[in-house]
Amino acid sequence: MELGAVTDKGKVRRDNQDSCFVYSDEDTNMSLLLVCDGMGGHNAGNVASSLAATVFAGEVKEGLKNASVTGAVCSLMKGALRSANRAVFDLGRTDIQCRGMGTTVVSAVIKGEDATVMNVGDSRAYHMTGGEIRQVTRDHSVVEDMVERGDITREESRTHPNKNLITRAVGTSRDVEADFFSVSLKAGDGLMLCSDGLSNMVTDGEMLEAFESAGTAQGACDRLLELALSRGATDNVTVAILKC
Repeated sequence: MELGAVTDKGKVRRDNQDSCFVYSDEDTNMSLLLVCDGMGGHNAGNVASSLAATVFAGEVKEGLKNASVTGAVCSLMKGALRSANRAVFDLGRTDIQCRGMGTTVVSAVIKGEDATVMNVGDSRAYHMTGGEIRQVTRDHSVVEDMVERGDITREESRTHPNKNLITRAVGTSRDVEADFFSVSLKAGDGLMLCSDGLSNMVTDGEMLEAFESAGTAQGACDRLLELALSRGATDNVTVAILKC
């Protein structure tokens, strides 16, 4: 397996409020991917995403030494999320410049052929396999709820004025609930995590084409960033890919 990752402030935003982390341990045959998309005034979004990524990744990385089964991995990720949420929430309460800050989190822990995916917010995970791409996660957003109710179509959701309003975030309340998904991987598959700065600029088909045509996971990340930048990249762009 190989990993790749890239993050960029894009063409419009002054700062990059995204954070990402990738890690692989050959001894345990485990890998970790993480993408966070911060929100908040001034530099608070950057603080939220960076703090959440540091706490979450640090706790998961340490715990992976002892997590040998799927259930243990899920429990480990839940505990790390609680720690990250509390760290962001507490700082938001004590630092006036960080008040109200929060961040999305999407993460995947991979052991062998099994991946455990977790998300809060609208940063996404995709599975590329057999010439097809599938969105693994479900956005926690106002627009996604509207699509599920039938109020708007999937195509209309891409340009809806409320598309950036999320219904869950890490650090905005004392407790947070994540969704978990299991993905089975095989040779040649890809698992991609990204912020909405990428998914708003690039279609699912283009994500798949970049993955299949690039020779490496890092090459696919770089191609997707270039494509988003060529279209104006109105938000920060972050993508992390594991290639089996």
